Amino acid sequence: MVESVVKNWQGEQVGETTFELRVAKESTASHIVHRALVRQMTNSRQGTASTKTRSEVRGGGRKPWRQKGTGRARAGSIRSPLWRGGGVIFGPKPRDYNQKLNRKERRLALRTALVSRADDLIVVQDFSNELSRPKTKELVAALARWGAAPENKALLIMPVISSEDNVYLSARNIQNLKLIAADQLNVYDLLHADKIVITASALAKIQEVYSA
Repeated sequence: MVESVVKNWQGEQVGETTFELRVAKESTASHIVHRALVRQMTNSRQGTASTKTRSEVRGGGRKPWRQKGTGRARAGSIRSPLWRGGGVIFGPKPRDYNQKLNRKERRLALRTALVSRADDLIVVQDFSNELSRPKTKELVAALARWGAAPENKALLIMPVISSEDNVYLSARNIQNLKLIAADQLNVYDLLHADKIVITASALAKIQEVYSA
């Protein structure tokens, strides 16, 4: 069980909250989280890099000079990989980098990564009503009051995200801040952020979605 204080919009402590998520054993926690992180990063690769072999490069059908008598090295094509403009030996070809990980393992790694960041977790009250209009400066000031300095990489977790929401419109222009929904958690963002700011309702939703 993890205990954390709850802060209001002004950065004052107004209560405490607890949450409990089933995590991996200490002996295997780093392994399962690492597997999930590698899977996420490799699955984000497009795999579209492609080079041409000597058979795919245009030209080179005629022997550039006769086999003997010229004093030069024998050559059969100007598209040999040894020539400038020739084919590429063992170059990259389109491929699928996707790795598979069982659903239970993915969710276990996600819960373990979140609980491992308990010391950097900042729980705040829902503050959507505090922003009557999009205002980046006010959100930056609030993050600083909560303990997420502007120079730190922060992850802000909300219960839901709407493109017309004032929180989204205020957060999208902050350089070191990433905004995600509670049901869109991923291992990379949880480990990459210096501070994790989460609303009380988003924390409740995480327990509801990922506790099983």
